Amino acid sequence: MPAWASLAVLLALALEWTLREPPERVHPVAWLGRLVAPLDREWRYPGASGLLVALVVPVLVGGVVYLSVALAGTAHVAPASILAGLVLFSSSSLRMLTGSASEVVEASEPDPERAREALLALVGRERDDLSSGEMRSAAIESAAENLADGLVAPLLAFGIAANVSLPLAAAAAAWVKAVNTLDSTLGYPDKPHGTASARLDDLVMFVPARVASLLLALAARSPDPLLDARRWAREPASPNSGWPMGTLAGALHVRLEKPGAYVLNPVADLPTVEEARRGVRLVTVAGLLAYLLAGVFAWG
Repeated sequence: MPAWASLAVLLALALEWTLREPPERVHPVAWLGRLVAPLDREWRYPGASGLLVALVVPVLVGGVVYLSVALAGTAHVAPASILAGLVLFSSSSLRMLTGSASEVVEASEPDPERAREALLALVGRERDDLSSGEMRSAAIESAAENLADGLVAPLLAFGIAANVSLPLAAAAAAWVKAVNTLDSTLGYPDKPHGTASARLDDLVMFVPARVASLLLALAARSPDPLLDARRWAREPASPNSGWPMGTLAGALHVRLEKPGAYVLNPVADLPTVEEARRGVRLVTVAGLLAYLLAGVFAWG
């Protein structure tokens, strides 16, 4: 069984590298978004309703995946491994993330308006008044944060749960992705029904954010960025995002800044194009290390 779980991780990596993302019409995360959309409304009791949504929706998603993979493996474990790999591929993202960040970085000097438009795929902040350096900062901040949210978290859940069973591993990755999707859809200060989703995501991301920091430091081949991240991690409002972002700021020796919100490494300058390119490369290497880590955990 451990070998089949590791093969599922390898399949997810192969699909990630060749396809980047499933087509939107069949992407499970897009289906989840359509499922969640009707829940994003005014509730009579927003706190209780939001808590119910935060707890039930991820369990339903994980339960469906568990039963599907278990059913696929009734005759032989190979179909279950393939389905688990497809679930993991759908629950994680690396090349789409780094590709979007690279697009912003490369356009930031010759075509700032195109960079501003491309940045919309990465961040929700106001973009109209951002300088080229601030756009590069936003791009690699998002790459670092989403390395933890969109890749390390589902891979880590899969790898650990694979020591119990393959269906549970796939279900764990899907559960984590559902928690993260609820946070990105509902977890805003102006949505009281999303408070529970945001708090659950903070809890779930505690370990993956710090693992992502470690992987970024390994990619940079230096422990120093981890020490830097400890100093800056509390600057963002999120209890977790400051760790991978701070580690990347330390590894690149640049300032990462969200105007009016936080500044990481304030004594440095905003990233140049070449520094931002290196940041994207470090995220890519750290992502590949995350796949390796998941495969090792899955092997047990």
